Amino acid sequence: MEKQKRSYHKQIKKILFLILMIVIGIGCFWGLSKADKNEFLSLKQEKRITEKYINEEGMTIKKRVLLPEGYRRVSYSSGSFEEYLRNYTLKPYGSPIVNYDGSMHYDQNWHEGILDIPVPSNGLQQCADALIRIRAEYLWHNNKKSTIGFNFTSGHYCSWEQYAEGYRPIIKGNSVTFSKKATPNHSQKNFYKYLNLIFAYSGSLSLFNELDKVAVKDVKIGDMLVTPGTPGHIEIVADEIVNEAGEKKYLLAQGYTPAQSVCLLKNKASVQQSPWYTFEEGTAVDTPGYVFKKVQFIRFR
Repeated sequence: MEKQKRSYHKQIKKILFLILMIVIGIGCFWGLSKADKNEFLSLKQEKRITEKYINEEGMTIKKRVLLPEGYRRVSYSSGSFEEYLRNYTLKPYGSPIVNYDGSMHYDQNWHEGILDIPVPSNGLQQCADALIRIRAEYLWHNNKKSTIGFNFTSGHYCSWEQYAEGYRPIIKGNSVTFSKKATPNHSQKNFYKYLNLIFAYSGSLSLFNELDKVAVKDVKIGDMLVTPGTPGHIEIVADEIVNEAGEKKYLLAQGYTPAQSVCLLKNKASVQQSPWYTFEEGTAVDTPGYVFKKVQFIRFR
């Protein structure tokens, strides 16, 4: 009988404790400011809605993000830059955005995936640099090394082949000349030294001035949404889908400043379709960390 009483009292204490925790939780919620409450509820709603397009087990962009009903992926040839991007390897779901110095990015609610790209500790691999790296690595791994080259912001072209043969830029203000300063070195290690040089002297402005412009109706995987400038910002289209009516949706990925993990972005401005985006002429594109007030796209040659 005594044991039964003790057991009964223990159960009562547990129930009272649970009730107390619930009351405290409710009290904490109602103690939040209106803005905090809205953010709290918004995050819960966002998670619930976006889950339907996310496969947490997917380890590539294509496998991570599911299709809205009635849509299919636009087909591209095997070995193309488009297929390379949509099949880009991701880190495990939930991996954080990490800055070049090892610190955590201040907002971890921007992304649905982290692209498996190392972040150099030198801090050079910022927004445009990350996209330059993706393009250059694609060319490197697909036997197109002779086509690797980018303009400096000054407009001077610097090719990988030239760098590999030992030529180095001599930069004086906006004047750039090239002189043979090193022995030929076509190694991958030297390739990344070349990319560091490009990162230092190129950016969103040089890409905008160098590359072909693309109309919104013609946008495809690999095209880049850009605000040219110093600073400016740039993001890349990482996947493309279409329905029977010809309506398209896209995924966006970005590097950022300071240099940090390259991430597959949520669409926080349109949670119902996140992480998919739609683009319209004359309509701003609101992305995590940056609003493109003018829709401008450019394309790697």
